[in-house]
Amino acid sequence: MSDDDDVTPHLGRIGDKGKAGGRRASTQLRRAVARQGRGGKASAFTGARYGKGGAATTKARATHHLQRHRMRRVIVKVHIAKPGKSGVRVFGEHLRYIQRDGVDRNGKGGEMYDRDSEGISRQDILERSENDPHQFRLIVSAEDGMALGDLKPMVRELMEQMERDLGRRLDWVAVDHYNTGHPHTHIVIRGRDLRMKDVVIAKDYLTRGIREAAEDIVTARLGPRRDLEIMASRQREVDQDRMTAIDRALERSAVDGVVRIDPARSEVARFERHLKLARLRHLELLHLARKTGPDTWTMRAGWTESLKAMARRGDIVRSIAHIRGREAENVLLAESLAPGAPPITGTVANYGPEDELRDTRFLLVEDFDGRIWHVPSAAVDPANAPRMGAVVEVRKGEATPKRSDRTIAGIAERTGGVWSEAMHAEIDPGSTAEYRLAHKRRLEALRRVGIVERLRDGTWQVPENYLEQVIAHEAQRGGGLRVKTLSWMPLDQQQVAHADTWLDGTQAAGDRLTGMRAARTAFLRAEGVIAQEEKVLTDAQRAALRQKELQRALNAHMARTGRAVAQLEMGERFEGKLEGILDLAQGRMAIVGNERAFALVPWRDNLGRQIGREMAIERTTRGIGWTIGRTHARGIN
Repeated sequence: MSDDDDVTPHLGRIGDKGKAGGRRASTQLRRAVARQGRGGKASAFTGARYGKGGAATTKARATHHLQRHRMRRVIVKVHIAKPGKSGVRVFGEHLRYIQRDGVDRNGKGGEMYDRDSEGISRQDILERSENDPHQFRLIVSAEDGMALGDLKPMVRELMEQMERDLGRRLDWVAVDHYNTGHPHTHIVIRGRDLRMKDVVIAKDYLTRGIREAAEDIVTARLGPRRDLEIMASRQREVDQDRMTAIDRALERSAVDGVVRIDPARSEVARFERHLKLARLRHLELLHLARKTGPDTWTMRAGWTESLKAMARRGDIVRSIAHIRGREAENVLLAESLAPGAPPITGTVANYGPEDELRDTRFLLVEDFDGRIWHVPSAAVDPANAPRMGAVVEVRKGEATPKRSDRTIAGIAERTGGVWSEAMHAEIDPGSTAEYRLAHKRRLEALRRVGIVERLRDGTWQVPENYLEQVIAHEAQRGGGLRVKTLSWMPLDQQQVAHADTWLDGTQAAGDRLTGMRAARTAFLRAEGVIAQEEKVLTDAQRAALRQKELQRALNAHMARTGRAVAQLEMGERFEGKLEGILDLAQGRMAIVGNERAFALVPWRDNLGRQIGREMAIERTTRGIGWTIGRTHARGIN
C-alpha cells in the first residue's frame, strides 16, 4: 500500500458506538427502504381508457384549425365536493349559496335550470342526490360573456357536448350570475348519471377538455377573435395591478433580475416591444422595476410575488365592493397585523364569497372604533362560524402545525419518512380507523399544495422538514389569524336582554360601546334588576340571570318538542343524538336528545362537526363529559 493510501485509525472513547449506534435496527431498515423509492409517485387518473372522449385524447373539434390566440377565451374552474360527515347538507348549502340574492340582473336570487326547463326546485335535486358519492361544481366564465347575452343556450350546448364526450346522460343544474364584471355560470353535476351509475370524469378532461369545448362553442357563436380585439385585450394588461402574460414573458427573459428589451424587426415584434416597455413603465410606478439604462430595467426582488399579492388585494376589494360599495377601499386587512399585535374586538358586519366552488367566505369585522377589517376564510372554522352581529375577537399569532401534523411527523420520524394507515395502526394500536382516516385526509390536502407525495403502494412520502413546510403553509392560508366568538348574541339584543350578557362583563373600550353600556344600565334600572344608584351587576345578580335564562330556554324547548328535560345528578349518564345548537346570551349550548328527553350542555368548538351523531354525556366532578363513538372527550366547562 502506498503512502498516499495509508489509513491511520483514530480511536474514540471506550463504549462510544457513534451517532447512529443507538438507533433501532428496525428504524434504520425502514429508512433504507424509503430511500430506495417505494414504487414512485402515484400517477393521476387520465381516463385514457375510460368512456367516450373523457380523456386526454378528446377528439379534435371543428374550430381547432384556428390558431389558439384566435379562440374566444373561457375560464373554467372545477371542484369535486364530497359529502363527508355532513352528508347531503353540503350539497344543499352550495345550491342555496349559488341561488343567493343579488346574483341575477335584477339583484334577486338566481334561477336554477337544466337541459329542458327553468325554475328547478332545489329540493328536487337534493332528494335525488341523497346517496351521491360526490358532486361536480363548475364555474364557466367567458371573457366575452356580455356579448353572449343570455348564457343559457351556451351552457346547454356545453353540457350536451360533455355528455357526448363522456358517453352518458348527466343530471345537472345551472345558475347564471350577473353580479360581477364578467357574467358567469355555476354548474352542479350529480355524482350519478340518469341511469344511477357513478360519474367518473378524467382529470385532464376536467382541467382542459371542458374549457376547450366551451371555447369552441363561444367561438362558434361570436366568431374568432379579430386582430383588433386581440390587440385591445393585450393592451388592457399594461396597467393591471396583477400578474399578466406580459409579466410572465418579462420573467422568462430576465437574467439575474435584469430585463433587456431587444430592438424589433417586424410589425408584430414592434407591438410586443411596445407592450413590454409600457408594462415596465407601469411597474416602475409600482416601485417594482427601475430603469438602469437604454432599454434595460432592473426588477425588484420578489416583484412577481408583489404582483400576486396586489391581485389578491384587488380581488378582496372587488368582493367587498359588492357588499359595501365605495367603502371597500377603506377596509383594513387583518392579515397585515404583526404577530402579537393587540387583538381586534368587534362585531361581524358581513360575509363575502372567497371561493365560490368550496363555499368558503371571508369575514368583515367592525371594531368598536368603527373600522372595518377583512378576515380570510382560513381563520374561520366553518363548523363554528359566528353569525351576523356576533361579538368576536380576531388575534394574530404565530402559525403553528395542527395536532395531526405532529402525529404524522412523529410516525414518519420512526418509519423512514413515510406514513400509511398500517404503520399508524402499528405504532398507535389504540387509534381508531376514523382517527387514522382524518390524518389521511390531512395528507391529501397537503398533497394538493405540494408538501407531501402519495406513492403507488398507498403510502405517503413525508419530507424531513414537514413541520416547517406546514407552518409556512398555515401562515400563508390564514396569516396566523384566529377568530374567537365572545358572544353569539348581537349587541342590540344584549342591551335589552333579561340575561347575563357579554356587555355586562366586558371592559373593552371603544366609541360604540359607551352608548351601549349606558343603554344597558338604563334598561336594568327600569326593569328593577339593579338599584338606581348601581351601575353594574354583581356576581350574584349575574348568576341569577344566567339561571333564569337557562330555565326559559329549557321550558321553551320542552314545549316545542313535547319532551322532558334530563336532569343529570353526579355520575349519571344520558344518551342521545347531538341535535343542534341554541345560542343564549351566556353562550352557545348543545342540544342532546332522544325520543323521550333532552339536555342542554355548554358548547365546545370540537362538537361542530359532530351534529347528527349519537353521543353520551355524563356529569362528573370536572363538569360535563361526553363520548362520541369510541372517542372520549374531556369535560365541558
